[in-house]
Amino acid sequence: MDRNTIIGFVLIAVILFGFGFLNRPNKEEMARQQRERDSITLVNKVRMEQEIVHQKALEQYADTASKPAQTVSTDEYGVFSVSAEGEEKLFSVENEVLKLTFSNKGGRIVSAELKNYLAQDSLPLLLFDGDESSLDFTFKTNNERVINTSKLYFEKVSEPLTDADGNTKVTLRLKTDETAWMDFVYTLPKDDYMLQFSILSNGMNSVMPSNTNVLYMRWTAKMRQQEKGRNFENRYTSLYYKFAADDVEHLSESKNDDKRISNKLKWLAFKGQFFSSVFIAEDFFISERLTSVVQPEISKYLKEYTADMAVNFDLTGKNPTNFKLYFGPNHYKTLSAYDKDLSKDNKLNLRKLVPLGWGIFGWINMYAIIPMFNLFGRFIGSFGIIILLMTIVIKMVLLPLTYKSYISSAKMRVLKPEIDQINEKIPADKPTERQKATMELYKKVGVSPMSGCIPMLLQMPIFIALFQFFPAAIELRQQSFLWASDLSSYDSILKLPFTVPLGYGNHVSLFTLLMAVVTIISQKLNGNQMATNQPGGNMMKWMMYLMPIMFMFWFNNYASGLTYYYFVSTLITIIQTYIIRATVDDKKILAQLNAVRNNKSKNATTAKKKTTFMERLEKMQREQEKAMREKNKKRR
Repeated sequence: MDRNTIIGFVLIAVILFGFGFLNRPNKEEMARQQRERDSITLVNKVRMEQEIVHQKALEQYADTASKPAQTVSTDEYGVFSVSAEGEEKLFSVENEVLKLTFSNKGGRIVSAELKNYLAQDSLPLLLFDGDESSLDFTFKTNNERVINTSKLYFEKVSEPLTDADGNTKVTLRLKTDETAWMDFVYTLPKDDYMLQFSILSNGMNSVMPSNTNVLYMRWTAKMRQQEKGRNFENRYTSLYYKFAADDVEHLSESKNDDKRISNKLKWLAFKGQFFSSVFIAEDFFISERLTSVVQPEISKYLKEYTADMAVNFDLTGKNPTNFKLYFGPNHYKTLSAYDKDLSKDNKLNLRKLVPLGWGIFGWINMYAIIPMFNLFGRFIGSFGIIILLMTIVIKMVLLPLTYKSYISSAKMRVLKPEIDQINEKIPADKPTERQKATMELYKKVGVSPMSGCIPMLLQMPIFIALFQFFPAAIELRQQSFLWASDLSSYDSILKLPFTVPLGYGNHVSLFTLLMAVVTIISQKLNGNQMATNQPGGNMMKWMMYLMPIMFMFWFNNYASGLTYYYFVSTLITIIQTYIIRATVDDKKILAQLNAVRNNKSKNATTAKKKTTFMERLEKMQREQEKAMREKNKKRR
């Protein structure tokens, strides 16, 4: 090994050492990395323990579940044997918007009724009732007994207490045969869908292992079908969850889904189309397994959700385990209000339960559509009239784009005689030459075939935003207009004795039918101006008439508020087209195009004079290339 090689290795070592030294983490970064490693280790440990504990709990309580309460053996409960026997008792607490029914068995909420809403059968709207939902906690005692709160009877410490602010407190106590207990405390505000839920420990460090720092919990629910359109409602029913330091995600709406999540979660939501149950941790949930199972068509339920979680727990009782529970509507303004006084990093973002679309579509809904909808709603009681006024405003805002699109189509129409001449001169078996000649004509007169499409494309974000808004607007639920009994669901004027394929269903929606008809009229009105003038125009024209038929199949089960909007919007477009057509002179447009053509011809002549030197250079280059080719031939 020579000296240069040694120097090279030394330099490489110095560079590597220097790079590592300069990029070494500081103390804060090292501490953060250590916390992340500890968190991952804790999550994995908790997950393994949770699986073992839940499995033991299932095995332990499998035999006792079907036995009468008086025959249950209390030995397996140890110090909790005093709470192992009893009689289930129910009691209700309500405020102005919510009625909750509690059970002393498991210390849980067994029913949630939304007082301001009705089910489709005009009965009170229940998010869940009885065994349709459960919430239980699992832990171990000092003697390794596995305790599950769902099998134990809590004691009501006192009757529900209401303070001066109208907040009602319910305290349910899980007692032991020692001086230790665990309290479940629920606090229901006077006029709110959100209640406080706290778990308080008193002396539990004497009956549970000293290293216990988490409680394992399982939350389950069967999601009721609340609306008349089952398949449509199913598309908006899913299990949502928010990461502690990230955005909101959800499980699949269309199929069974099972997901293990190692990151911390801030909240979980069993979401329906218009109503949700949300479990919010004051700190975070860890070691989560989330499952969603789609229920069969014959069932009265849409999906069944299960969430296995672990939460921090302080044995000493100094720090209670706090949660918030939301049982209420997916109403954008209501959900947004919970972030009003929170910092940017601590926002719950519950408004994400209202699917307004991503990116620009969500922005249009949040900052334009919803404010306009709420503004009209302050003064007008009929939501059909509100949608009509919104449509008029939107069409007026888009009128400049509609006008520009019409002018572009008119330019294509006045050029049709020249296009016909090109088609006569160039046979149909030379489509490339036809297209080239047509594009040269467009270039001469300053017309772009795409100029009519651009205004339409600019309108697409509003079209898609409203497609997202109407099915998610709970304000339209059970609101009637004309023949539509519910603007949030389909309007049926005829029930079919059979099911039409391709998603059409077994009914006829009149708004959808009217939407398809006026769309065909609109396409015919505008299509005759431009479609056949362009290469492939006949195919485009055929597609323009096919799309409304396809829409009729797709939208037959959609919210009638949406199809009503599209019907009115297209009808206004037809009226605008006739008004614009009456004010636009085709002869004037043709004269403008000819003026552009003449100006370009003059400019081209001037440009040709100015580029004579360049033409000479090109001629010399061609002659040189010709000489080189001849020279190469002679060599061969």
